[in-house]
Amino acid sequence: MESKNNLYHDDSMFKGATPSIFQKARHLRKNTTPAEKKLWNELRNKKLNGYKFRKQHPIHLFIVDFYCHELGLIIEVDGKYHDKTEQIKKDQERTELLKFQNLKLIRFTNDEVINKLHNVLEEIKRLINNP
Repeated sequence: MESKNNLYHDDSMFKGATPSIFQKARHLRKNTTPAEKKLWNELRNKKLNGYKFRKQHPIHLFIVDFYCHELGLIIEVDGKYHDKTEQIKKDQERTELLKFQNLKLIRFTNDEVINKLHNVLEEIKRLINNP
């Protein structure tokens, strides 16, 4: 593993996350949205193709909704807040930083998770099977 001072190439599953990020992640784990809860029920305990996912996981300066370290896969569940122009730009920048760390990221809306969970799970499985 390279030095933790080089956060963009840190192979740890936390990629240099700070104590304050960990604290915020703990808070978010206790306050998940209905869509996050629904998807978590399908990801937890290695239910999806035997892969371990973590929820509200700290990575560098961010907290991602779901993360599988083995796959380097991040799953984000976005509410209406993410439709705003300013947030779209922030999400794009965040995605680029995470991809630069050799991570894959897939996004779904709350509506997709709540109303089309089967499709969401199929899309995740497709991504897992075709990296």
